[in-house]
Amino acid sequence: MDPRPPFPATRPEEAFDLLVVGGGINGTGIARDAAGRGLKVMLCEQGDLAEGTSSRSGKLIHGGLRYLEYREFRLVREALIEREVLLQAAPHIIWPMRFVLPHTPEQRPQWLIRLGLFLYDNLGGRRRLPGTRVLDLARDPEGAALKPGFRKAFEYSDCWVDDARLVVLNALDARNRGAVILPRTRCAEAQRENGLWRVVIEDRRTGLRQTVPARAVVNAAGPWVQEVLAGIPAARSTRRVRLVKGSHLVVPKFWRGENSYLLQNDDRRVIFVNPYEDRFALIGTTDIPQEGRPEEACVDAAEIDYLLSVLNRYFKWQLAPDDIVHRFSGVRPLYDDQADNPSAVTRDYAFDIDPAWPDPAQPPVLSVYGGKITTYRKLAEHALDRLSPYLPSMGSAWTSGASLPGGDMPGADFDAFLADVHARLPWLPLRLARHYARLYGTRMGEVLGDAGCLDDLGQHFGGCFYEREAVHLLEREWALDADDILERRTKHGLHLTEDEKSRFRAWLAGRSVRPHVRPLDVSGAGAE
Repeated sequence: MDPRPPFPATRPEEAFDLLVVGGGINGTGIARDAAGRGLKVMLCEQGDLAEGTSSRSGKLIHGGLRYLEYREFRLVREALIEREVLLQAAPHIIWPMRFVLPHTPEQRPQWLIRLGLFLYDNLGGRRRLPGTRVLDLARDPEGAALKPGFRKAFEYSDCWVDDARLVVLNALDARNRGAVILPRTRCAEAQRENGLWRVVIEDRRTGLRQTVPARAVVNAAGPWVQEVLAGIPAARSTRRVRLVKGSHLVVPKFWRGENSYLLQNDDRRVIFVNPYEDRFALIGTTDIPQEGRPEEACVDAAEIDYLLSVLNRYFKWQLAPDDIVHRFSGVRPLYDDQADNPSAVTRDYAFDIDPAWPDPAQPPVLSVYGGKITTYRKLAEHALDRLSPYLPSMGSAWTSGASLPGGDMPGADFDAFLADVHARLPWLPLRLARHYARLYGTRMGEVLGDAGCLDDLGQHFGGCFYEREAVHLLEREWALDADDILERRTKHGLHLTEDEKSRFRAWLAGRSVRPHVRPLDVSGAGAE
């Protein structure tokens, strides 16, 4: 017997315009853009938002300096332009960072690095970030942590991003514009019928299934893009995705200053060493083929040896595996361009759309291959441009000048915003005020509510983590379990002891959580 409930009687005008499969940065970016263009949108994600690749990146908004070696000039230019757009849109979760590139003569020659940095400074019309400068490592403070053999370095600009929060902010904006966002809901199958898609979605918590009508489907499932296509037997695609694992290590920060380091290795790869969560350093990444299912990716001993050997070649402070306090791997779903070297595989993106031309009897499915977090907004624009002939009621592009939730600060000036918060809320310790301002920006009032003292924030779990923030994340940001909160919505997990984390988990287990999303209204009016 078919376990699915009967397909509800709906008229074509009650169908969703767009059903997006995948709750990573590309899926939520497309859902946000589409909702803002007046489309009726649903997004389903088999796990938590950003649970896969989009919370396991190097956490950078950058042009990709090393991509210049592979002549990816269009991608680098687009990424550099986007760097400025995103810095303006979300100054609370994206901020400038200076990168120190020590020079070693046995690797890339000085003239090549100078040429690359000249292009990097000028290719994208840099306006807000300072340009490249040359450092004397024997004199400048950035050289204090490095071994004496390194005498010269180049310093350039890129940006940091809280990657998982970038995903959540896009989902929040999509919901605010009418989209239905369904984490922990997988696309079980889809078929074309009477000019519409009939997509079977399954609640991963209950196993309940429902059939949803949609005029178009976007497959933005990242590493699972081909798996989703396999569940849509009517769809065809000639493209393939190549899974490449990138692993990162977190260790205590071992240098003074807020700068990052970019280290060249003998295999011509580069390793980032970035300040992370005030007192830690984030080190990455590797580039190796992923064998097995993407969700099974983990950091192996060879990757640890690789990353630590690069660090120990450059820095006075020698690191050992015992120094690692956290580690994670992300699987990047790169568009397979048949490159032999995983590091040379393009970070650009490509689309496949079926059918290739609008056909009233054949609703389209668009699959997304590749991409990088920096260019997600342009990827979303281009994806919707490809779908515009199939969805003629779609409005025009709008996201280039729009803030993300919490990012609407005057002049995109985070420091001025934080100073104002500290002046208006003197009872809030500066460290805690900075935490709320960084994660929630101008929305931090939604978290604090009517609080007027620390006691009003409820139970203190440790560090900067109070009960009122946990309640907000459970009720407003789709969080359900401890990892959703401690690892993705925040990074409190890095700052709490094991006893403090256990106390939070006990509090969470004893709480009756209100269902985050109302039962689905198949008319599309079910957005919160």
